Amino acid sequence: MSREQQRAELHRTIWKIANDLRGSVDGWDFKQYVLGILFYRFISENITDYLNQLVHKTGNADFDYLKIDDATAENARQSTIEAKGFYILPSELFENVRTKAKADQNLNETLEQVFKHIESSAVGFDSENDLKGLFDDVDVNSNKLGATVPKRNELLVKLLDAVGNMDLGNFQDNNIDAFGDAYEYLMQMYASNAGKSGGEFYTPQEVAELLAKITIVDTTRRSDPCGRPIQFKESVNKVYDPCCGSGGVLLKFAKILGKDNIRQGFFGQEINITTYNLCRINMFLHDINFEKFNIAHGDTLIDPQHWDDEPFEAIVSNPPYSIQWAGDSNPLLINDPRFAPAGVLAPKSKADLAFTMHMLSWLATNGTAAIVEFPGVLYRSGVEQKIRKYLIDNNYIDCVIQLPANLFFGVSIATCIIVLKKSKTDNATLFIDASAESVHSGNKEKLSPENLDKILNAYTERQDIEYFARLVPNADIAANDYNIAVSSYIQLEDTSEAVDIQELNAKIAQIVKREDELRKAIDEIVNDLENNK
Repeated sequence: MSREQQRAELHRTIWKIANDLRGSVDGWDFKQYVLGILFYRFISENITDYLNQLVHKTGNADFDYLKIDDATAENARQSTIEAKGFYILPSELFENVRTKAKADQNLNETLEQVFKHIESSAVGFDSENDLKGLFDDVDVNSNKLGATVPKRNELLVKLLDAVGNMDLGNFQDNNIDAFGDAYEYLMQMYASNAGKSGGEFYTPQEVAELLAKITIVDTTRRSDPCGRPIQFKESVNKVYDPCCGSGGVLLKFAKILGKDNIRQGFFGQEINITTYNLCRINMFLHDINFEKFNIAHGDTLIDPQHWDDEPFEAIVSNPPYSIQWAGDSNPLLINDPRFAPAGVLAPKSKADLAFTMHMLSWLATNGTAAIVEFPGVLYRSGVEQKIRKYLIDNNYIDCVIQLPANLFFGVSIATCIIVLKKSKTDNATLFIDASAESVHSGNKEKLSPENLDKILNAYTERQDIEYFARLVPNADIAANDYNIAVSSYIQLEDTSEAVDIQELNAKIAQIVKREDELRKAIDEIVNDLENNK
């Protein structure tokens, strides 16, 4: 089966699960159960595959961890946790629990115990924080699943079977990253149907790809012998997202560069506890082992968790738009090294540029940050103008990209991307008007591969392109009161049809003359009728 056929078949199966099993559970809530059970299956197969390979290398080709007894399995507990970060006894593996599920009248309790045992297996090890609370949102005793225990268990059996029947192949044989792809499809599907409540935690994959690629463009190599205009770095040190949501933007680096080429791993922080759990699950589902990611829970602006890990070579983020934050109501923040350089704090009602200043502060000297922003940050006055002045006067803004409207789930406005650098080679800012660079897909707009290439080419070449890109000296931006709205610097193309005024006037004169002739003819007919009468 080809890559696209395998992916399409997987998506059809997921869609069927979502529609057939959800019942009365709200779609955005039900995703917790589907993703939780999918994760349970993944780590069960992951640890089974790991242990089987270890034993097979010793010459015991018939060994199958799935079939041994728990007492024997205990011998490998510590070494496995040190390597994988968790442990699951054979009796608690997904496939063994699923096999007995229909006859298990206490299935909900069985699953609850299994989930607790998986999480507690990491206690005392380096992976403890990475496993803690991962199954908190898979509440197998919730009334949402059914009013009675038998009803809940009936749905749980169906869910185990549905996830178990997904054709995810063997770890070594897949043409696609099956588990990771299933996760991404589920998140997109639920976000598209959940409105703002779901969409705010999900960045479309095409936008995530654009953000990641912007940060790894190798501007020292603008072409190669094969004629490819865009060259990317082969590896980066660390990647970071301070508002990481479910982790999709961070994980784009793994798909583009390969997970082993993110040398020191993936770092992120998320304020929403449910989405924080989803992000860690997403890391595991993409086969990112616990020692390669550090995802923290909390408010990045007030309580950032990665002081010991910054600076970061690549920073990508789609922060929440114009949310409230403490701002100047907290007298300590103006002295915070992240915000102090600008001399002012972002407004309490609009935290957008607070996130921007945070990312700039934690950006490595040789790094790049790509941030999706609410368009108001480009032109609003007051303290936001003062922050823009600081950014422009210190030559930190590398590029501003206007995106098309209706790209994101739950919001239809046209957002933008601000790109930050600390080591620019010119004292100018590039503006790109990509507002028309999209294709219609369902009820949303989408960035096609051609759209992405056009934007990335313009960003890489950093030259004027009529109606699309313009490199503006920072002095000109200062003279324009530090307004960095793309429309202030790039003229819209006039697509209206050229009109020959003289030719048009001649046609109008002919029409007027014809009208006079018709009017006279009508008057004559009316007079004849009256005379005959």
